Amino acid sequence: MSFLQRFVEYIKNENLFQEKDHLLLAVSGGIDSVVLCELCRLASFDFEIAHCNFQLRGAESERDESFVRSLSDINSTRVFIKRFETEKYAAEKKISIQVAARELRYEWFEELLKEVSGNRYRVSSNNYEKNTTNSLSHRTSDIVHRTLLLTAHHANDNIETLMMNFFKGTGIRGLQGILPKQGKIIRPLLFAKKREIVSFANENNLSFVEDSSNLSDKYTRNYFRNQLIPSIQKVFPEVEENLLHNIERFKDAEMLYQQAVDLHKKKLLEFKDNEIHIPVLKLLKAQPLKTIIHEIIKEYSFTAHQTDEVIHILKSGSGRYISSATHKIIKDRKWIIISPRNTSEASNILIDEHDSKIIFENGQLEIIKIEKGESSLSTESSIATIDAKDIIYPLLLRKWKQGDYFYPLGMQNKASGRPGKKKLSRFFIDQKISIADKEKIWVIESNKKIAWIVGRRIDDRFKITAVTKDIVIIKFNAQ
Repeated sequence: MSFLQRFVEYIKNENLFQEKDHLLLAVSGGIDSVVLCELCRLASFDFEIAHCNFQLRGAESERDESFVRSLSDINSTRVFIKRFETEKYAAEKKISIQVAARELRYEWFEELLKEVSGNRYRVSSNNYEKNTTNSLSHRTSDIVHRTLLLTAHHANDNIETLMMNFFKGTGIRGLQGILPKQGKIIRPLLFAKKREIVSFANENNLSFVEDSSNLSDKYTRNYFRNQLIPSIQKVFPEVEENLLHNIERFKDAEMLYQQAVDLHKKKLLEFKDNEIHIPVLKLLKAQPLKTIIHEIIKEYSFTAHQTDEVIHILKSGSGRYISSATHKIIKDRKWIIISPRNTSEASNILIDEHDSKIIFENGQLEIIKIEKGESSLSTESSIATIDAKDIIYPLLLRKWKQGDYFYPLGMQNKASGRPGKKKLSRFFIDQKISIADKEKIWVIESNKKIAWIVGRRIDDRFKITAVTKDIVIIKFNAQ
């Protein structure tokens, strides 16, 4: 079977795209992407070319751009060119040049796919209106084809990716290497080794450009390609074949792994509004515990290193929590709760000791800490003035619920002379709060004690006294 036939067969077997799909080829000008162009031309696929000039190699970058422009005539197709200020972008974002180039490249590709796809859809729609005598099936086929991005990653790239992921510790998912299809990104050369691509280019007298940076071992991938893998081949000559076979096995293993993870999640996770509630005892019985917890929490910006912290929280008392950039995990009696962090979407929001502003669905809380005597204290119901020594962090901002009670400031039991206990539902009746308004009421809790019915009244146990030294002021600004 010829190289071209294997190319077409791989596309069919992996169901990468259909003959009528429009293709956008990411072309650097190097041998891999030039071979991809030639294969698509010989297969009569409908394609256009996209080239990124990162302006990192001076005259060489300009040479590459000029060469790719010349492919427009050779392949009778349009070429899109984008020039990037890569070094400036990397400096502003404080990331490496490699990461910057990747981010810029794929952001542009995404924009270009939308632009090209949109233009082609409009053209197809116009054809649909004009060709009213054609059959329905023919007219529909003119409209439905997609625009997909093709890259020239090959089998050796896949081997390098597998090895880098293994040493970085990405887990079983990373051992799949590069997938042939991810959304609108297609990699139809993964079946071919580098030497096969070089052989095809030579047989067809294809011109291409060389990127001098590929020879530098300062880049991780180049070190694996130029140093590590050749050294391993001296001991294991069949290392490339073995790793390619392993990639296929790892793909199957990852599918089975994900099925098991999904089953555990289905049994453990309870979704309530924008929160995830997990029963502690049930989670502790799940095995392997560490892996299951990691798979649950990683979707909420928690790292693998925080898995042990979650296990510690499981065995701790209520109120213990950890945070990620977007979420918090808190132990609440028999439950672990994952909730959005300080957003209006959360119905349970943790307030840290250093928080100064909290936004939630009813408005905003401003938190100020002062010493007694620094300013006059307000008696407005929208402001809570609380003795700092009575607060245990983290505070919990949540909606009130049936069964809640507190000790309203200013209400004493006539018999004992002590603050009187009252259920919130009874307090709302006494205050003539409507049913609609009750639905909007939130409370702030400290160590399972309600410290303030937000915007209404504080609990007598948290009031300012003659011995108070430090004060926490919480202002409620309704939206």
